[in-house]
Amino acid sequence: MTVVADTRIPIFDAHLDLAWNALSFNRDLTLSLNALRSVEKNLTDGPYRGRATVTIPELRKARLRVCVATLLARAGPQVPRQPPVRRIDLDYAHPSIARAQARGQWAYYQWLEQQGWIRLLRSTDDLQAHWNAGSEGPLGIILSFEGCDPITDPDDAHAWYELGVRVAGLTHYGIGQYAFGTGTSGPLQPAAQALLCTFETLGIALDVTHLCDESMAEALDLFNGPVLASHHNCRTLVPGERQLSDEQIERLIARDAIIGTALDAWMLHPGWIRGKTDRNVVHIAAIADHIDHVCQIAGNTKHAALGSDLDGGFGYNQVPVGLDRYTDLHSLAGILDMRGYSERDIDRVFHGNWLRFFSRCLG
Repeated sequence: MTVVADTRIPIFDAHLDLAWNALSFNRDLTLSLNALRSVEKNLTDGPYRGRATVTIPELRKARLRVCVATLLARAGPQVPRQPPVRRIDLDYAHPSIARAQARGQWAYYQWLEQQGWIRLLRSTDDLQAHWNAGSEGPLGIILSFEGCDPITDPDDAHAWYELGVRVAGLTHYGIGQYAFGTGTSGPLQPAAQALLCTFETLGIALDVTHLCDESMAEALDLFNGPVLASHHNCRTLVPGERQLSDEQIERLIARDAIIGTALDAWMLHPGWIRGKTDRNVVHIAAIADHIDHVCQIAGNTKHAALGSDLDGGFGYNQVPVGLDRYTDLHSLAGILDMRGYSERDIDRVFHGNWLRFFSRCLG
């Protein structure tokens, strides 16, 4: 199937690991995408080398106006691990070290802002002014924790808020300081309730992505602030606890949450095995399947959006056919159009729903 890309639609993406890519994989994200691939063409430390899909010039070319960009470091009770531990690994021996790594990632965003590449968005006024200015300027960034291990105690959240953090997911893979995450099962950790109360007070939105079922249910019971699922797909289409069940989707919709579809192939194709499954088994149209499933449950297009997670530890080797670089994401507009989605619906998916959500919750 050949789909003509529509590059006119602005994009709001709820999940990109920009600073983690820079610090952990030594990537200069100010390069063009072709230049970054060329730099990495002889590197062999991972299958993602030479297959990046994201740099800041590429994002701007794609008319990405705003993204939620992460701070990512783990220090759960499953560590310390036996040495040697590569520093591209996420796990650290103590939350204080994870905190230092996250501060380093924040410093990278700060440098990018000083150089005019990005603008940190801290308030509704910031977001609206940035969006209305169009796509010619810097990339708008909303800071998020993908796992709260770097928050050494609930009071520490105040310092991170002052640095610009406006979204936080309690955990990542494994068992974190505050919750059980992907690949595990269990309740919230003892300090989680106090942290969630602090988030409510500060106005930090809760991202339920990566929470195991039990921890997610408990978090939704305890937290009364805005909630989202930044990069989460549908369990009915691709079985697995990393995905959202229909019941979870219904509960999130009842909270007026937005669900961002992730573009990682193992979340789009049943039975995908990392490093073994050929990407040709899944086409970019699979992304539309998950968007459509959320819309069918909601009965409207007000809760489905994009949370690409592109270059989240993988490259185009682990994304659907038809998506070799970030600008290819515009092909999704043509697919949704062929499925009967209106221009207004497509605008909601590409940016409108996240824009509405963050305009409401940033404060």
